[in-house]
Amino acid sequence: MKQSTREMWQYPWRYKESIAFVSGIIFVGIVLQFATGSFDFSIIQSPVNIILGVCMIVLLSLFFLLRNHPFYKWFSGVPFSVTLIATLLILGVVMGLTPQKAGHVHGERTFFSLLGFDRMTSSWPFVLIYFFILLSLGALILRRLIPFRKKDYAFYLNHIGLWILLFAAGLGSSDIRRYVMHIREGETEWRVYSEQKDVLELPIAIELNDFYMEEYPPKLAIINRNTGQVQPEETPDYFQIDTERPEGELAGWEVRLETYIHEAIRNSDSTYHEVHMPGASPAAYVYAQNKATGESTAGWICGGNISQLYMVLNLDSTYCVVMTQPEPKRFVSDIHIMTENRQEAHALLEVNKPYRMGNWMLYQYGYDNEAGKLSTYSSIELVYDPWVTPVYIGICMLAAGSVCMLWSGNRRREGVNNDVG
Repeated sequence: MKQSTREMWQYPWRYKESIAFVSGIIFVGIVLQFATGSFDFSIIQSPVNIILGVCMIVLLSLFFLLRNHPFYKWFSGVPFSVTLIATLLILGVVMGLTPQKAGHVHGERTFFSLLGFDRMTSSWPFVLIYFFILLSLGALILRRLIPFRKKDYAFYLNHIGLWILLFAAGLGSSDIRRYVMHIREGETEWRVYSEQKDVLELPIAIELNDFYMEEYPPKLAIINRNTGQVQPEETPDYFQIDTERPEGELAGWEVRLETYIHEAIRNSDSTYHEVHMPGASPAAYVYAQNKATGESTAGWICGGNISQLYMVLNLDSTYCVVMTQPEPKRFVSDIHIMTENRQEAHALLEVNKPYRMGNWMLYQYGYDNEAGKLSTYSSIELVYDPWVTPVYIGICMLAAGSVCMLWSGNRRREGVNNDVG
């Protein structure tokens, strides 16, 4: 008896049709990418993205009237959703393997750049796949939501939370704004520069009470006094100052740390003493001996800063020992935040410890690198994201739904085991 073979595009559609349909979406995306360039998210800024979301829900509601049609069942079914997710995963892998860029492209563009792979999240193929995932997920939610069943609460939490998360993170990204504000100590600032170098007044103001920095001990190195090159030139050698390990070797010289003062002020032309005050700089008394000749010398070395001159230890007419500038260990901005609706807050802002106030997230961005800990200003990055609350709601619903699915699954297994017993 011969088995009848199902022709392609004959209902019910399965994976072959899903792969062909998604391939068509990718093809259309590539054509649009070549024709118009990357997708411009600025065209869906609020309120356009809100209107688009409402239209999407209305479209899905009208589409739901055809819920008994095989096309609707396929569109909200497993083969199509799995194919979309697999395609999004492949695009994500390509994005991970391709260096991503920001801003406009300048100069000659490669084939990968023309395809939008170096700006994957704004490429037309990625945007279209993302959009169809939202539609397919929304169609599935409506199919399970009507008629409403209490026992499907875990499904509702999980999938509605995922839809809210995808919508807010994707379409809401067009409303995100980033600014860098430079604030001097004792002053209040609310103005920033736009990308076009125009002055903008923000609805949030920041007062910088104090900026302070903690530093690592500096390093010692031997340089050529004529060229400034660290020795040996092929593989520069550095000695990390550590009072627990005071001895080391630098470019054929044995070095011993006799005294180290992290905050020192010059006491005379050649000596230093410890003073905790602005302008203090690390200083060390070092003994150095040439391993080959036995020649030795000792003296104070200081890296200096904008308040006091550096000091080196001359070894001979060509080489000398110098101290590098200390690297920052921790820098903190003591700030007072005020908004136009009269909200106020005090915060200690540092790297990897941002502060959130409403829809604003504040990050420690930078300072005067030349002045170091004597910097009189702090640079703070302000990120405005009005969609952050829906994102958190979606994440919480998704997490709650996942936990409920695990719990309900365990209950079903226990019930089956009891029936068998």
